[in-house]
Formats: sequence, structure tokens, C-alpha cells
Amino acid sequence: MGFLSMMGHSFGCSASGERLVSAARDGDLQEAKAILDYNPRLARYSTFGLRNSPLHYSASQGHHEIVFLLLESGVNIDLRNTRGQTALMQACQYGHWEVVQTLMLFKANINITDFLNGGSALHFASTNGHSRCVRLVLADYIPSIPDFWNIMRKKPTSRASNVDFDESVLISLVNKQADGGVTAIHMAALNGHSETVELLLDLGACISEVTVEDGTTIDLIGAGSTPLHYAACGGNAQCCQILISRGASLTAKNIKGSTPLMVAVLWHRHELEGILNTQLDGNVRIQPSQYLSLPIMSVMKIARKYGWREVDLPPAQDDDPCSVCLERKCTVVAEGCEHEFCTRCALYLCITSPSSPVTGPPGAIACPLCRHAIVSFLKLTVTDTNSKRELQMTNHGLSVRAWGKSPRSKSFSETSSLRRNEIQSARIAVRSASFRHTNRQNFAPMRLCPSLCLGAPEISSSLVTRSSGNELQRSVSNDRRLSSCFFALTSA
Repeated sequence: MGFLSMMGHSFGCSASGERLVSAARDGDLQEAKAILDYNPRLARYSTFGLRNSPLHYSASQGHHEIVFLLLESGVNIDLRNTRGQTALMQACQYGHWEVVQTLMLFKANINITDFLNGGSALHFASTNGHSRCVRLVLADYIPSIPDFWNIMRKKPTSRASNVDFDESVLISLVNKQADGGVTAIHMAALNGHSETVELLLDLGACISEVTVEDGTTIDLIGAGSTPLHYAACGGNAQCCQILISRGASLTAKNIKGSTPLMVAVLWHRHELEGILNTQLDGNVRIQPSQYLSLPIMSVMKIARKYGWREVDLPPAQDDDPCSVCLERKCTVVAEGCEHEFCTRCALYLCITSPSSPVTGPPGAIACPLCRHAIVSFLKLTVTDTNSKRELQMTNHGLSVRAWGKSPRSKSFSETSSLRRNEIQSARIAVRSASFRHTNRQNFAPMRLCPSLCLGAPEISSSLVTRSSGNELQRSVSNDRRLSSCFFALTSA
């Protein structure tokens, strides 16, 4: 009976595990939640054969919500299948950058290589031309500093904070070799992904890195080939132009004695003969990649420390909602323009907004509200929020003390003039202030005497009605009706 009972539990777990695999593959979030609530250990279930876990299936299909659910259930983030591939590799292979972002926020290991070709997650992303995934994989090694572009291009810098950045670690990661000495830029150039090639060059990819002959891989191009050899074999003219403009040699020969031009002719890429015959001069202006996005590291550190999903609750009545989604409360502030966002929208802006080299340092992104260059984000504290709110109230003239300080000893005309100025300033403040700050709690209760305003000559023009082609007319009944409506609006 004990054996049969154990087998019954085994078959039951297998059936529930297959249900979880199906839910992860199909993106059924409610089903996955119900199964994990019933048995959280099913998150570590793996199928027979390739031994893909629910995390592998959800990552390969791009279901980032289920990926987050599985990771919170305690599944091993670096779990491998029979090919040695992790969930991060499969997400990079298919270009699901939201899944890659979630995995990187949970600190997935980017140095793991698969069993087939020795490729890492960076190789998978570069082979398929997913530049956003490339940028996210290297997020922890690219600092949010304005002089990053100058440091990588060996130009003089004036920032003292750049001393903490060691570019050698980033360069070694970008130039990590798979089987046969193939690097990420080799695979991106071979498959004609020019944007990925440009990004890898900005991040320190070596233009003269050559492949090696190790006897384990089939190299149809030949050992000792540079990225330009691979670009010539792939036949992409833009990749060849980018590599040549960055200093790639047209006369470099591989182990077969072939130059990039000879490789292009061998693979019938005759349209590249003119490009591979001309060496560009050194005066070519090089623009940074639009996927450089310097603020990623700063906002990812904030998200890891303070969370980015626990702030989904709507903001309180006195808090400012995010300027992008208008749903979650602000948790980060852009350094420079001081605009506030929630952490999730800041992450989204860093990945989807192209870098704008015109508005600021190379690699900075533009603020969606003022187009100011954003290099980094800072954590928004309660003190900063209160001080900013007090500053806004002071600038807009909404201070509570300003409403009740009209001395009674002044004359009748001075009192009516003061009330008129207060009303006009309140109108201007309501129009210019943000809709998030002009609630009824910001205004102190105010009562005006109709008899004072009716007798004031300064505001008599607002009580005058004019009909087209007729003379100006004024009556006591119209005066009373208009004044009652006016005071009802101002006191509301």
C-alpha cells in the first residue's frame, strides 16, 4: 500500500506539473496562480526529454507575468535544460525583452554557457539581433554617468565620479568567446544585424577579434576571421560600412589567406565589392547607438532595492501620480529636470526611448515631459515630495495664510481691491497649477459680502452686459443675479 500510495502521489504531481507547464506555455496566469497556490513546489517541475521547466516555457513565449510569478515561488532562476540553456538564454533568443528585464532584476547569471556551442545569453541575443536584450543583459556593467561614451572611446573626461568605473570588466564580457572563438559581434555581423553591431561596438567589442580552430565546430569561413569577414559572408552592406568606419582592416587575412573581399566573392556577395575595396578616411563622424540608454543601471538598482511591483496601489490623495501611467504613485525622480515617475514607467522609458545625442550626453534619453536629457534616476523620498509640494503652493499663491489677512481698518475701496486681486490670483493659480494639486483641500474657506462687491467701482465692468448693436444696459436685477452666480462659483 505504501508503494501504491507513493506512485499515486507521483502521478498526481506529474499531472499537476503538466498543467502548470501548459499554463506557462499558453500564458494562463490565473491557472498558474491556482496551481502554485495548491503546491508551490511544482514551480521546479520539468518535462521529460528536454527537461524544460515552466520557467523555460514562459520565458520562451514571452509571458513575463508568469515568469515573475514563478520566480517569487522560489524556482531556480538559472535552471538548465538538457542543452544547458537557461530561461535567460531562451528569452534572449526570441527577443522577449520584458522577460529579460524581469530575469535581470532577479539577478540571473549571464556567464552561463550552453552545452552545444558554448554560447551565453549575449550570444543568443546578438545572433538574432535583439539589441534591447543585449543592453539589458549588460545592464549591471554600464554605469549611469555622462562621460561613459568618452571613456569607451578613450577621450579625456572631466568627471571625478568616473574613477569608480572599470571598463575592462565590460570589455571582457562583450568579447567573451564561444566555441571556435566566435564572439557576439561575429554572430551579429554574420546575420546582418547592423543595430546590434553598432551597440556592441559602443560597449567595447573588439574590431580585430579573430576566431580560432578548435576542431569542435564547423567553420565554413575559416579560422582567424574578423567580424568583417563574417559581415562579408553574411552580405549586409550596412554592417560592412559600420565596421569599416570603426577601423576594421580590409587587408586582414584568415587562416585560408582570404581577405573580406575574397570571402564576399566566394559567397557570391558581389554587391559588396565596391564597399570592401574602399578604405574610409578617419574623419567619419560616429554616432552612438540609440539603444545605449545610460539610465538603466540607476533605475534597476532602485527597483531591486525598493521593488517595482509593490507600488501598484493607487496614489493617496496628497501624492502625485506618475506622469506617464497616471495610476501608480511616483517613486523615482529624473536627475536634472526633477520630473517624477513610477519605477515601472521609468524602466519602460529606459528600454523603449531611443538615446538622443542632440539634447545631452551620448546615451541619455529624453524626458517625455520636457525633453531634457536624463542620464540617471534617483529614489524619490518623502522629504523631497513635501518640499516640492510646498514650493509649488508658494509659487502658485495657494498659501493658506494669504487668504485671511485683509485688515479691517482699511478703507472700503482698498478692501474691495484686495478681494478682487485675491480672486484673480486664485483664478490664475487654478489655471496654471497641475490638476493633481488643485483639489478642494488646498483652498481655505472664503466668504465674500455681496454688498461690498456691488458697490466697488473696480469690478463693475464684470457686471455689465452688452448686446450686439445696442447700448450698454444695466439693471439692479441683473446685477444681483450675476453677483450671486459669481460668488457661488468662487466659493465652490
